[in-house]
Amino acid sequence: MTITASIFKKIGIASFIMMASVFASRVIGLVREMAIAWAGGAGPGVDAYQIAFALPEILNHVVASGFLSITFIPIFAGYLARGKEQEGFKVFSLVFNGFGLILGAGIACAMIWTPFFVRILAPGIQDEATFALAVRMTRIILPAQFFFFAGGLFMAVQFAKEKFFLPALAPLIYNLGIICGGLFLYPYIGMEGFAWGVLAGAFAGNFLLQWAGAKKQGLRYGFVMDFFHPDFKKYVLITLPFMVGLTVTFSTEILMKFFGSFLAPGHIAAMNYAVRIMFILVGFFGQAIGMASYPFMAQIAATGDMDRLNAVINQTLKFIFLVIPFSVLFIVLRHEIVMLLFQRGEFDAAATQTTAGILPFFMAGAFAFSAQTFVARGFYALENTLFPALVSTGCMLAGLPVIYLCMKVLGPRGVALGLSLTVMFSAFALFASWNKKSKNTGKHLVYLFLLKLILVSLFMGGVLFWVRQGLAGMIQPTDPVSALVICAVTGLLFMVLMPAAGMALGITEIMALYTKIIQKIVPGRSKTPDR
Repeated sequence: MTITASIFKKIGIASFIMMASVFASRVIGLVREMAIAWAGGAGPGVDAYQIAFALPEILNHVVASGFLSITFIPIFAGYLARGKEQEGFKVFSLVFNGFGLILGAGIACAMIWTPFFVRILAPGIQDEATFALAVRMTRIILPAQFFFFAGGLFMAVQFAKEKFFLPALAPLIYNLGIICGGLFLYPYIGMEGFAWGVLAGAFAGNFLLQWAGAKKQGLRYGFVMDFFHPDFKKYVLITLPFMVGLTVTFSTEILMKFFGSFLAPGHIAAMNYAVRIMFILVGFFGQAIGMASYPFMAQIAATGDMDRLNAVINQTLKFIFLVIPFSVLFIVLRHEIVMLLFQRGEFDAAATQTTAGILPFFMAGAFAFSAQTFVARGFYALENTLFPALVSTGCMLAGLPVIYLCMKVLGPRGVALGLSLTVMFSAFALFASWNKKSKNTGKHLVYLFLLKLILVSLFMGGVLFWVRQGLAGMIQPTDPVSALVICAVTGLLFMVLMPAAGMALGITEIMALYTKIIQKIVPGRSKTPDR
């Protein structure tokens, strides 16, 4: 087996672990959203709950907690490769102590001036009760950011040693904490119960469990401070672009709430439900593959073999683009999907109609949300975090008037469309920049694959839409049973059309995806030999 084949095999194994984790997390995340929808529907209480995450997310972003695995892995892995693990843990302690103190001070300041910051982040909120609830829940959620920060470092240690299982459990436990907190406490304190669940889930899943996992991998912590250590300064320089840059997920969450605050009550909640459905696919095709492949990309980048790195990026992008036909399926079945997931309790038929109307505009950008994050990891593997941060920030800032104009014309659907268009532009700009920098000779095959898959997906979408319309004419989708029947029949047709299209047009990635799924779910099935 060649070295490249070995790398692909390791990426495949790690990707499956992370895919299973992300898929399970998205499922539990949907259960979380279902619980929130049951309790608060698409009303002002849920708006307040969503707004309460804005300030904590910014604080988390400032210390780059979500990027600790990306920025710390290359540094720590370098020490492991040189047999200097003890020195690697010294740098771990320096980062933990230095950035931990900054984060602690930020949390304290944010707790004091919460009303001021919430007013800036959601300037359109007019109802004082909604504003006051958002302030209270913000203060509950803020301390969780320390658990995310510490857990990110603990996960980085495990990722560097190619251990994925315990980090894969973090989002599952986090979401379970929110669900339990909400269901048990909602009868007593309303939506604040979900906020307390956030705090408990972050502590259990992101801090306590990951500390145990890192400890098992030999974690050694010391209370040391040395801001002039060469690798601490290197870490700061690598991480700084993340602190000041605007990333796709961060920008989407913040801008959705900012612009949504000027819309009618409940529209922030409706947009959130729609984007959570979209992130199921993004998580499965983009986040999981990106997280699993990054340590291996970093290893290849360290050798300076750009041809191998381009081969990994090009092939992985093709698999990521398989999100497109699934996005089309979700667009066709948008009404039934929203009804099945959320229409119960306080979430009524009107909320279903609003959310289903928003969903296609987010789904149109699902492939860009998935691809942009992955392509950025190619730069991260080369320890270049500045350039992708500049590109992403520039695209997001340029997209602000687009989002505003779309909002004025289409309301919440326009916000979703503007965000999707902005991310598309960012993804293509970043990939074009990567191709130029890396002299990627296989880029035309990626673009050709994307075009072919879009055309195939549009054709499949037309067939599926025609079938769905026919079914809806015979079975009115006004209850969960009829909606489930329409989803099942249309979904089965989709599962037949996908491999048929793959075989007819020679899209081997579709067949590879089906083969991997079958190998995982059918015990004892023989695997194709490595070539």
